[in-house]
Amino acid sequence: MTTPLLTADDQAFKALFPNKPFRIQHGLAGDARLTLPAILELVKALPRDRIEYNSGKAAVSQDPSSTPLVDLDPEDVIKQIETAGAWMVLKRVEHHPVYKALLEEALASVAIAQGFKNAKDAKFTDIQGFMFVSSPNSTTPFHLDSEDNFFVQIHGDKQFAIYDNTDRSIATEDQIEHAITKHRNLKFDDAYATKGTVNELKPGEGVFVPYIWPHWVKTKGTYSISLAITWKTPEVKRRNDLYVANSMLRDRGFPQKAPGVSPGFDGLKVAAVQTMALLAAPLRKSEGLRKVIRSLVLGKDANYYYRDKAKPKQVGM
Repeated sequence: MTTPLLTADDQAFKALFPNKPFRIQHGLAGDARLTLPAILELVKALPRDRIEYNSGKAAVSQDPSSTPLVDLDPEDVIKQIETAGAWMVLKRVEHHPVYKALLEEALASVAIAQGFKNAKDAKFTDIQGFMFVSSPNSTTPFHLDSEDNFFVQIHGDKQFAIYDNTDRSIATEDQIEHAITKHRNLKFDDAYATKGTVNELKPGEGVFVPYIWPHWVKTKGTYSISLAITWKTPEVKRRNDLYVANSMLRDRGFPQKAPGVSPGFDGLKVAAVQTMALLAAPLRKSEGLRKVIRSLVLGKDANYYYRDKAKPKQVGM
């Protein structure tokens, strides 16, 4: 029998999954697909809108409009990662067949261990992957994500702090909508400390991060490689569609109620967003058209990670 790629204590899955975070173990450390030479080839293959990077000298509570940058091209960031002082994420790596297979194998191992036939039966749909490569002593600011996530540490040591927002004291519904549709970063307050757990991660270790649970991340004394193996259940996809619809309407001057307050109207908004997504799907094969669609749906700043060649790049804080 094949050893599962992702494992955790049975009680964690029974008592905590998918609503609470817990530690996991994995068999991906040392995988040739997750080494710097392979990642360099991935960088060369990815379209530019799937590569985001900046300086690792960011604050935990970083204002996105003043995020410090590094004056390097993406390939040079990987080549010089030990000294570049950089943080990089490679988005949607499942579009590359090698990484699509890796993600599906990892989630299939979890599904089968839980008694399901496959990942689809376990509601692991819309499977996506995000690769993180960071220089020593780099920070990923406080933020939340729009999917469930098995986060695995591949190389180097990392601190991964997760905060409980089930009572919405850290991020309100409006702030969650903004994080999902505009920019993921949230303001951090030291008062949140009692709601957080700091996980010390080494290669072979990881954490499960539930949907919209805020977190920040810091690397330690060597460069870091991590992988976020993500998926969206039908319920999560529906809620995200509502946030998108509310954001679009709010931007056009129409105040909106939080998801769940007006179920009938929610259904109409979800149907509209899903229809637009179906119509736009063929266009998303083009990077240029993806850029236009993001601007139309999410606003003028949706493509913030493109570098404006007319402006000097920032280095340091």
